[in-house]
Amino acid sequence: MKLNISYAITLFLFILPIVLSVENNGFRVELRHVDSKGNFTQSELLYRAAARTMNRLSQIRGRQLFSSANIISTMRGGSKETPLGTYYMDLAIGTPPLFYSLIVDTATDLIWTQCTPCKKCVFQPTPIYNPSRSTTVSPIPCNSPIYEYLCSVDPPPPSCLCSYNYTYVAGWTSGTLKTETFTFGTTKAVQLSETVFGCSTSSSDDFNGTSGLVGFSRGVLSLPSQLNVSMFSYCLTSFFDTNSTSTLFLGHSAKFSGTAVKTTPFVKIPSDSPLSAFYYLSLQGISLGTTKLSVQPSAFTFQSDGTGGFIIDSGTTITNLINPAYHAVQNAINSIVNLRRVNGSNINGLDTCYNVPSGSSLPTMPDMTFHFQGADMVLPVENYMIPNPENNLWCLALFGTDGVSVLGNYQQQNFHILYDVDKDVLSFAPAQCDSL
Repeated sequence: MKLNISYAITLFLFILPIVLSVENNGFRVELRHVDSKGNFTQSELLYRAAARTMNRLSQIRGRQLFSSANIISTMRGGSKETPLGTYYMDLAIGTPPLFYSLIVDTATDLIWTQCTPCKKCVFQPTPIYNPSRSTTVSPIPCNSPIYEYLCSVDPPPPSCLCSYNYTYVAGWTSGTLKTETFTFGTTKAVQLSETVFGCSTSSSDDFNGTSGLVGFSRGVLSLPSQLNVSMFSYCLTSFFDTNSTSTLFLGHSAKFSGTAVKTTPFVKIPSDSPLSAFYYLSLQGISLGTTKLSVQPSAFTFQSDGTGGFIIDSGTTITNLINPAYHAVQNAINSIVNLRRVNGSNINGLDTCYNVPSGSSLPTMPDMTFHFQGADMVLPVENYMIPNPENNLWCLALFGTDGVSVLGNYQQQNFHILYDVDKDVLSFAPAQCDSL
């Protein structure tokens, strides 16, 4: 969607008081892992992560092939066994405020939750939001610039209902757009009135017991856009520590500094690209220790047909690398690890694993470096190898793909990562995320 100036001005004026407060002061919210409420073994956590990643990869490829200009859409999907997304945030909707858990998604702009009366609602642990019980919910008026931008239909439908149908290739949700008061945080709560959100009365069963999504893409309906904040950041705790909370920062509080901070520009791609909502980076090479792997920078270049490129994504768990790069990493690991190689696909979902005899120590491994334009991301061994002691395995936390490459959140663990949407750059630095 292209930004309509009158819509943007109207939306900004609606939320101006809270916008000024958030941009000047910022706020933080906790993120929880989707597996935090389950009593999973390490093998089960790995298998679920691998399954989410493979579903995500197939969905991205499907989004590239089957995008439709007639559907407001983004990319997501999954199944009951492999939930959509990896992290969720708790927020309150309505007056009086009721708390709901919504998945954080950097690849979509829409904020939505399930609403009554349901046509096809799916399970969530909290009561479904009922707009008739809130004193601050409103429809989007027919004569508002917001309606004109989002729902322009001539003639307007009965009651001027602004309907939407977001498709996620493997999942979907539909309903009507409204405005409502949203409350973020508990100890220092921040309220955003007149938030444009989706009131979904039908959804596929892909959301793992959460109530909906919060979009963090570049789109005008995303949470950062509606707050008019120029930046947001997050710090994800260690993969197996599913009980600790990670942290998301918006506005001024998202900033961090220091000599360890590296910055790389986002890659500009055409707005009509099927994956234009994603944040693309320029990956120019990979090293293992001091050895630069034989991978051409063009392997990660976004192509004119919409394929290729390198994305950073909140919803992908394990990084996907284009096959030539993946095989180069795989061969480099094989040359260092003097252990029997095992295909763990049927055990934990990972195809490159090594058998670690009982009582043995893990081999010492060098750092792996992703060379982005102007910035090196140095990954310690725990960010690219995964222990699976239940099965005496030690596995490479990467997948190969013949499509777009994606930086997953396993590789992002214990990095503070900043999206500066005004400057169009990504900054990152190592951090102890459970102590922020």
